Order: sequence, then structure tokens, then C-alpha cells
Amino acid sequence: MNGIFAILFLLSAVVLLFLDPDGFLSALLKGGEKAATLSLSLLAVYCVWLGFFKVMEKSGLSEKLSHLLFPAAKRLFRSQNKEAVYFASCNLAANFLGLPGAPTPLGIKAAEKFCAAREHYAVDMLFVLNATSLQLLPTTVIALRLAFGSQQGADIFLPTLLATLFSTALGGILVFLTRKRS
Repeated sequence: MNGIFAILFLLSAVVLLFLDPDGFLSALLKGGEKAATLSLSLLAVYCVWLGFFKVMEKSGLSEKLSHLLFPAAKRLFRSQNKEAVYFASCNLAANFLGLPGAPTPLGIKAAEKFCAAREHYAVDMLFVLNATSLQLLPTTVIALRLAFGSQQGADIFLPTLLATLFSTALGGILVFLTRKRS
């Protein structure tokens, strides 16, 4: 993927050098400035939410939430593996809250535990639920909208909730319908 982006950048640079040689350096610097600004905005959002998740973890709130979600998650993933279901529940909760970056290691741990127990249905369901990612708070998109000057960055709350609710429900139903029967 990096190779593809490098080729696209080089081709764009060559075309711009031929079409507008005077504008090349200013466009390059302007793009770098925007990239740095956006990166810092996203870094701030990531730090806040990862810190929030760490506080939840240290206070035991994530453990309590996991215990609360365990009966439903056990049915959803059809697994008795308490550790795997715990990681999967935390992964789904982090996705639901829009915590960027936090769900990934939890999902990997859950998938490893499900694979070790040969629970392929649970892995499939976890993958689909992560791909569709039901979101209550789309924090990254809101941060991007605000960084690019949107006056109402949170206007996407309801449409995002409805779209992800529909895609998650459809994905879960399709996994259920296409599961291997034993």
C-alpha cells in the first residue's frame, strides 16, 4: 500500500511540476501544514478517549460493564469462554463509544481466544460486528468535521447511529443465517 501511495505522489508531483512549476512548492507546504494540523487534532481526540478507556479499566468500570454484558455476549458469540467473551464485550463497548484505536488490541485478543477454542462462529461474528461497528459517538468523524471548519460537527450523530445500527443488525443476521450447522 505504501508503494501505491508513493507512486501516486510521485506521479502527481511530476504532473504538477509540468503544469504549474511555481505552485509546486507552495502546494507541497500547504498540504504538509494541513496534514500536521489534522494529525494533531486526531491525536488529541485519541489521547482523550484512550485516557478515558484507561480510567474505566483502572476503576473497574469496564469489568463491571463486561459482567453486565456477559449474558448477552455469551449468546451473541455462542461461547462459554469467559475470557474471550470479556475481550469481545470490551471491544464492542469501545467501538460503541467511538474510542479510536482502543478496540483493536481487544478484538485481536478475543479472536485469538476464540480461535484457540475453535469457535469459528464467534470469530466470524466478532469480525462482522467490528466491520459494521455500531457507534453511539462517532468521535473521529466529529473531530475531523470540526478540524475542517464545520459549524455543527455533531450533526452526523443520528444518521451515523441509524446507519451503523442497520449495518450491524444486517451483518449479525447474515452471520447467523450463513453459519455452519453442526
